[in-house]
Amino acid sequence: MPIQGFLKFIDNIRLRPHEHIREEHVKELLKLIKKDGFLNNPIIVDEHTLIILDGHHRFQALKRMGLTKIPCFLVDYKADAIQVLSWRDGENVSKQMVIHAGLSGTLLQPKTSRHVLPERPENLKIPLTSLR
Repeated sequence: MPIQGFLKFIDNIRLRPHEHIREEHVKELLKLIKKDGFLNNPIIVDEHTLIILDGHHRFQALKRMGLTKIPCFLVDYKADAIQVLSWRDGENVSKQMVIHAGLSGTLLQPKTSRHVLPERPENLKIPLTSLR
């Protein structure tokens, strides 16, 4: 079942992470994005809370480049079609945990949650010049 979502450029200070990042991964992405001159995919964000669901490392890389407009694919996180799983065996993650972490600022460990969407934008090459 497809979900409704739309692409919007949002000021980086409005977005709320729910997970910590791995510094080495941000540095790798930063090099790749600078080399390519574009971002390959928007980040996935809840349209109601502006909590980042997927793309924490890309978000940090863009911020470190001084870019203020972040390409976001906004979705309704309350939709049943969106699921959250854990990357780690034996660990449970819920939408409520993600929302609490994002709103409170008490972030989860890196790569705690894995969001499954029936459809997500892929290979949308967004030029860095459009993010200034």
